[in-house]
Amino acid sequence: MDRNSRILIIEDEKKIAQWIKIYLEKAGFQTSTAYDGRDGLEMARNTKPDLILLDLMIPGIRGEEVCSRIRQRHDIPIIILTAKNTKRDLLNGLDIGADDYITKPFDPEELIGRIKALLRRSRKETARILQCGPLEYNRDEGVFSVNGELIELSQAQLSIMLVFMENPNVILSRSRLIELAFQSRFSGYERAIDNHIKRIRHLINRQDFNPIKTVYGGGYKLEC
Repeated sequence: MDRNSRILIIEDEKKIAQWIKIYLEKAGFQTSTAYDGRDGLEMARNTKPDLILLDLMIPGIRGEEVCSRIRQRHDIPIIILTAKNTKRDLLNGLDIGADDYITKPFDPEELIGRIKALLRRSRKETARILQCGPLEYNRDEGVFSVNGELIELSQAQLSIMLVFMENPNVILSRSRLIELAFQSRFSGYERAIDNHIKRIRHLINRQDFNPIKTVYGGGYKLEC
């Protein structure tokens, strides 16, 4: 439950840190705050948070180094908070181990939504078998099946299906699918998503079973 989730905020601007803290606690999260990289690393070790919000422009130890060190030892989900918004900066953040990023200034409701989605995804990744009706994916064996029939998916198709199965009955825009499946927010893949889904449907659809629904104006949804 979100109410039991502990969020570590590593942000040197105290007004911003306090603002985030207030919104998160109103949403039911428990929070702790560090104002520089050294304290952030120590609190990540000692408090064992469920998720970390990490500003890149922090004193002591820079945010990129903090992220890299945390990722070397822990699988804690990390969302980067940054004023940097170039393609290179954002990809670098993902390359060093961040799970998501949000650029300043941001809507607190969007931040809370990202946190909830990432926590949900993190918890579901602990499940070794994902199921949605007759669809099943065994993480240990790397096997995807429909009604017990093995289905061969490309890596891109499998990445998309895992996003759907980790977020059943949730409307996902094309851009959100790209972000979750390929760790990218850039629009070059958007047309390719439609082609991938067309091929996936051809492989998994059965009589009276057509689980990937097109939501016009919204994106796609896997119905379970």
